[in-house]
Amino acid sequence: MTDYWMGVACAQHARAGRDGGFAQLGHGKRSAISGLKQGDWIVYYSPKERIDGGETIQAFTTIGQITSAAPYQADQLMGFHPHRVDVEYVVSAQAAPIRPLLDQLELTRGRGANWGIVLRGSKRKLSTNDFTLIARAMGVTP
Repeated sequence: MTDYWMGVACAQHARAGRDGGFAQLGHGKRSAISGLKQGDWIVYYSPKERIDGGETIQAFTTIGQITSAAPYQADQLMGFHPHRVDVEYVVSAQAAPIRPLLDQLELTRGRGANWGIVLRGSKRKLSTNDFTLIARAMGVTP
């Protein structure tokens, strides 16, 4: 059974994952990436351009399908070993602003000005309907 996930990361980090062919959540914690399995799909929501701020984005920025059988630890800079999964990203996907989707997504519908509260944390499981709506807004047919 395919599951659909939403990761939350700044756009700069989401693009780095896309360009490197991986997904990493919760600053590389194994617990954050657990539950993602081969064949699942992941879309990233990016509130801002950079982790330290920058331009407000509030858009779904990258989308792809998980290809690795299990999470693994990667070697990064200065002894940092984040947990990741490999992802085949749809490189032709376009960023999709969330605001036009707020009343359509089960995740945010009816929350009014408090919609952002459900986007906190490193990941959320999405319904098939929400994922399909987001993917189509990005120009992708999953």
